[in-house]
Amino acid sequence: MSESNVRVAVLQGGPSAEAAVSRVSAGGVVTALSDRVAAVQCIELDAGIVDALRSFRPDVVFPALHGPPGEDGTVQGMLEMLGYPYVGSGVRASACAMDKLVSKQIFRAAGLPLARDVVVRADDGFAAALGRIHDDLGERVVVKPVRQGSALGVTLVDNVQQLTGALERALELDDVVLVEERVDGREITVGVLDIVAADGSVSSRPHPVIEILTPAGTWYDYQHRYTPGHSEHVVPAEMVPDVAADLQQVAMTAHAWLGCRDLSRADFVVAKDRFVLLEVNNLPGMTPTSLYPDGALYLGYDFPGLMELLVRNALRRGPDLRLETAAPLAGARRQD
Repeated sequence: MSESNVRVAVLQGGPSAEAAVSRVSAGGVVTALSDRVAAVQCIELDAGIVDALRSFRPDVVFPALHGPPGEDGTVQGMLEMLGYPYVGSGVRASACAMDKLVSKQIFRAAGLPLARDVVVRADDGFAAALGRIHDDLGERVVVKPVRQGSALGVTLVDNVQQLTGALERALELDDVVLVEERVDGREITVGVLDIVAADGSVSSRPHPVIEILTPAGTWYDYQHRYTPGHSEHVVPAEMVPDVAADLQQVAMTAHAWLGCRDLSRADFVVAKDRFVLLEVNNLPGMTPTSLYPDGALYLGYDFPGLMELLVRNALRRGPDLRLETAAPLAGARRQD
């Protein structure tokens, strides 16, 4: 990296249910950048984070965070108030991507292929909710908390007897639950990588289509995402070229319509006669078992090279210029 004096703060942990995974991602980012920047340090997302950032004086912040409040725009808003350039999507895109209901509304407006759904809120009567689900979607459905990541709280339901328990578990994590029709097929993901040029222009590149394989009778749940050897990533997936191109185009469109920047990963189910977009992850994991680095490697970026590119993107973009008319919080940014 030409900017030999760059200091990078990597945020990790926090109150999220995915804090442990975040710390694994953060450790990988720190190791990858350790010989490419002047200084890199992990900082815990806790009550002392502002003081820790001021003490370290980073040029770029890398939020290696998963789930709320690190992935939903909350931390991004804090960083913008403090005046720090940071890796990843801004406040609005982060908030929209994290909320499965909001993001589906955006995808629907963009004309992207989606599964049919029913929204259940905590104050809905269970009898009424069960009736709507049965009438609109049938018995085989997927139950998801609206604002969680890493498949936390997600249940694949085969019959009405399983549905009540699935809703109760999801509502323990969120007061709004998305119930979708069950589409059987191949689990597929497609990443998108932005490259910020020296003049500030941005070009986006899709990753190859990746298929996720898990043992028979299982799916890509939390355990299979983060346990080594519990899933296999096929890069690129064996697929009809036209279908692969369509998946890449949908991933690019979803990235653009959400307003994501730097990186995102779109998840799909591909059935025999159609495919549906499930969701977009705006801060994909960077663990040894994560999918996003596999796709970037196929584009020619090994893990250290990918981390360097993302940091350079943030440096070239700089802090949000719309906030320049208002003074950042006193003493927030590094002063040389």
